[in-house]
Amino acid sequence: MTAGLFVCRSCGQSDLNSFLSLGRTPLANALLNVGQLSQKEEIFPLDLVFCPDCTLVQITETVPPEKLFRDYFYFSSFSDTVLENAKKSAAQLIERLKLNKNSKVVEIASNDGYLLQYYHRNGIPVLGVEPARNIAKVAVGRGVRTVSEFFNRDLALELVSQGDSADVIHANNVVAHVADLHGVVEGIAALLKSDGVAVVENHYIKDLIDQVQFDAIYHEHLCYYSVTSFEHLFKLHGLTLVDVERIPVHGGSLRVYFQRADGPRSLEKEGAVRVRQLLEEEAAWGVHKLGFYRGFGDRVEKLKHDLVNLLYQFKKANKRIAIYGASAKSTTLLNYYEIGGDTLDYVVDRSTVKQGHYTPGTHLPIYAPEKLLETQPDYVLLLTWNFADEILEQQVAYRKKGGKFIIPLPQVKVV
Repeated sequence: MTAGLFVCRSCGQSDLNSFLSLGRTPLANALLNVGQLSQKEEIFPLDLVFCPDCTLVQITETVPPEKLFRDYFYFSSFSDTVLENAKKSAAQLIERLKLNKNSKVVEIASNDGYLLQYYHRNGIPVLGVEPARNIAKVAVGRGVRTVSEFFNRDLALELVSQGDSADVIHANNVVAHVADLHGVVEGIAALLKSDGVAVVENHYIKDLIDQVQFDAIYHEHLCYYSVTSFEHLFKLHGLTLVDVERIPVHGGSLRVYFQRADGPRSLEKEGAVRVRQLLEEEAAWGVHKLGFYRGFGDRVEKLKHDLVNLLYQFKKANKRIAIYGASAKSTTLLNYYEIGGDTLDYVVDRSTVKQGHYTPGTHLPIYAPEKLLETQPDYVLLLTWNFADEILEQQVAYRKKGGKFIIPLPQVKVV
């Protein structure tokens, strides 16, 4: 099945293969206040396609970035796991590249300064680029210099003219989000110093497929990358893949390193073996063939059957069930599985920004995690399963009182 008139965001190929449709869903982070509960919510198609030319997996719908990102609910610093990953990444690069007070580190989609703060504390000049104005204010309050704009080539050239060329550019979980894909990568190439390093982190399509992580598919995530598709995209803009790591964050991610093809590539010698090995592994997996992705929808449906049936049995036994995590992932899972207030009581989330709101589509109230101890539900459906270790450790008191967690992926289990 082809994707109609849609063309690949990376290479322009028009003969794309559809392999999963999640129907029409609300925007993943469009949390509601009480006054909006009676209003009609916007919903958009959520269909996944594969490009046989460059291997990029992507959705076909592009929601305007202004609608998605100008006022945003996701603050990175509420996750200890995300902070620890950022701290380690900064420390490694400071040592590896010998960064100092004369260096410059820029992050695209820098959120609340969760990453740049670790460079700032070491006396290294930083600049964040964050389009969500409410989040950029928090970063500035931390002493992290931040420009509240969407990143593209024009902004990059403006920054270069102001003396903000970068020794390091971080782009964590952002290249998946951008509608102006080529404008962003071209901007990275323009902003990077001749010997600079661009460090890009993103959810890995191999882990998404193998672990049935379909809940990572939502309208903010336009693209889903392999090393192969990353290399193809960045090469179009004069950037060479010089190193790669697989990291556990977000259920399995890639950290890829690029340097300018026309400059000295200091990381290429030590990273070449890792790059070649992972590209060869992807070829062996068949990441460039439709067969690698075929059957994914069937596995998603099996998980739906397993979870819905388990929740039905619990409700039949008069068990009370809450949710942990008012995440983007939860919006996809709850709306596609059609699980709502007839089964679930409420949601808790550590983010104070989300508390007091309601979930998109399902209209479940969001409280602080302390609500679990106050009401002691029998089960908690953990929809931020990618932070399971962190959350289970935080909820020791609830668990000691007999509370149990339901983890929905990659297979349904109760802990």
